[in-house]
Amino acid sequence: MVILLDKVKAPEIRNWYIGKSAENGWSRNVLIHQIESGLYERQALSEKVNNFEARLPSSQSELATQTMKDPYVFDFIPFRENITERKIEDSLVQNVTKLLLELGTGFAFLGRQYHLNVGGEDFYIDLLFYNLNLRAYVVIELKTGAFKPEYGQLNFYLSAVDGILKRKDDNPSIGLLLCKSKNRLVAEYALRDMSKPIGVSEYRITDQLPQGFDDQLPSIEDLQNRI
Repeated sequence: MVILLDKVKAPEIRNWYIGKSAENGWSRNVLIHQIESGLYERQALSEKVNNFEARLPSSQSELATQTMKDPYVFDFIPFRENITERKIEDSLVQNVTKLLLELGTGFAFLGRQYHLNVGGEDFYIDLLFYNLNLRAYVVIELKTGAFKPEYGQLNFYLSAVDGILKRKDDNPSIGLLLCKSKNRLVAEYALRDMSKPIGVSEYRITDQLPQGFDDQLPSIEDLQNRI
């Protein structure tokens, strides 16, 4: 409680962190990290781009939207010029505990470059999760550039996961496309006619943080000591 009084001045934001801390069982150090990474701004205030309301039952749509963040902060990945999608995947899997902490409660990691055979052809999903709260598979695709409307492969992956992996008691699978940047209006138009529930968020690594977050986030050394 002393941490919240010291670091969070607004009562409504303080109450939000109290609720999330109780819900997720955060330790003191994890709570500090979440505050310093601007979780409230990224999860509660962010204007998220998705088509969940049109593609999911209302109860699942609301929960999926609440679970989503924008941007995601992977500040445990060392920044390098021209970093590739494969290198980002490597770092995320090597730090899967921190990745799960950033994704939020209920996520279980199922695999990287997860293999699916469709009609005798091989396809590989960047990252596959199952969310126990949503009772749904979550397919994550990473892009190192800006969002483009032609990133429709995620729609296909979701159809394949629903056809091959999804069980009768599972909810529809959800896609999350993580890009270095996005034009919000372009992303909204692109999602409008997608048949599957998909969200588009930006991600940040190390020194590529949103303006205003730079002085709030701990250093890599601090994170290694805290988490």
